[in-house]
Amino acid sequence: MLRRGRDFIHLPGPTNIPDRILQAMHRPVVDFAGAEFSKMARGCLDELRRVFQTAGPVYAYSANGHGAWEVVLDNLIAPGEHVLMPDTGRFSESWTEMAAALGVHVTKTDAYHDRPIDPAAIEALLSADAGHAIKAVLMVQVETSTGVTHDVAAVRRAIDAAGHPALLLVDAIACLACIDLPMDAWGVDLVVAASQKGLMMPPGMAFVAVGARAQQVAANGGAPRRYWDWRMREGEESYYWFYGTPPIQMMYGLRESLDMLFEEGLPQVFRRHERLAEATRRAVARWGEAGELVFQCQVPEARSNIVTAVRFPSGADPDALRVMCRDRLSVAFGGGIGPFVGQLLRIGHLGDLNEPMLLGALGTLEVAMRASGVPHKGGGVDAAAQYLADTLE
Repeated sequence: MLRRGRDFIHLPGPTNIPDRILQAMHRPVVDFAGAEFSKMARGCLDELRRVFQTAGPVYAYSANGHGAWEVVLDNLIAPGEHVLMPDTGRFSESWTEMAAALGVHVTKTDAYHDRPIDPAAIEALLSADAGHAIKAVLMVQVETSTGVTHDVAAVRRAIDAAGHPALLLVDAIACLACIDLPMDAWGVDLVVAASQKGLMMPPGMAFVAVGARAQQVAANGGAPRRYWDWRMREGEESYYWFYGTPPIQMMYGLRESLDMLFEEGLPQVFRRHERLAEATRRAVARWGEAGELVFQCQVPEARSNIVTAVRFPSGADPDALRVMCRDRLSVAFGGGIGPFVGQLLRIGHLGDLNEPMLLGALGTLEVAMRASGVPHKGGGVDAAAQYLADTLE
């Protein structure tokens, strides 16, 4: 079948890459030891602190988000040591599997697959750890497999209430530069992120923002490491900041990404994501009035501004619906992953996104539900459009 026009990407990631970033990356290789590149790269790494909202250093790696997880483990947790991992879905499970493969003992909580982490449960587990064997709490801020946002500040308060010295290490891969995460103000010791989500770039770079306590632990602890060791990424020359040849074109893309974020203003970026997410939720709520579609996240205030996960209790096949949208209607949504395979359709609404892009995607999904005979109440796109009209600034 011949298709015209552009494909719409409404995955939880990777996200749309703006033309400005594509054009910034479309350049020949330069001498990364030269003053121009070195100044640009150093500026990017320093200005990323504004995005992470930290006074600590930010380190860059040629890696995806899984690489960032290993950076955290290798620098801070030695084989045989213990960590606490709230079970929030597929990505906390993947981080758990990685930790176990590296010889780390992981205590998991009950599953929080349809609601946010219970901070009282975290406090109780840490209070019971009288010998302070648990070295860190590792958590995912936005679990894209479920569409749930977990309260980082509440987990920090729980650690403090238990009087426990555990580090708080946060995966913000899905949501950095999309929702607020004031790292220092919330007492977060480390945050990891990646290039292909809110930073609007291709996959391929991972970033780690490190607080003072985490720096101290890494100075004398952690696992044997070399490439992942952020101590190897200090120095005056750009070669050291990447422990080898830098990803030159990606860094020019990052420069453009930061410029775009700061031009819009981070508070305005967060508000845009909140508004488009709420429009999506209005559409899903309207469709669900027939009783056949429900939100995976059962706590309304915890529904993510990054991705909306929809369950089809009627027996409709969300994967068949997703494939129709992608292959016939040129809109890519996310499917269920991990324990949610075949159960969910996930609508990504993050990154370089505006009202017509979102309305086009929601309209396409409604077309597919009609064509597939999925039970739903009509008017979801109208509900989204009305909300966007009411909140237009």
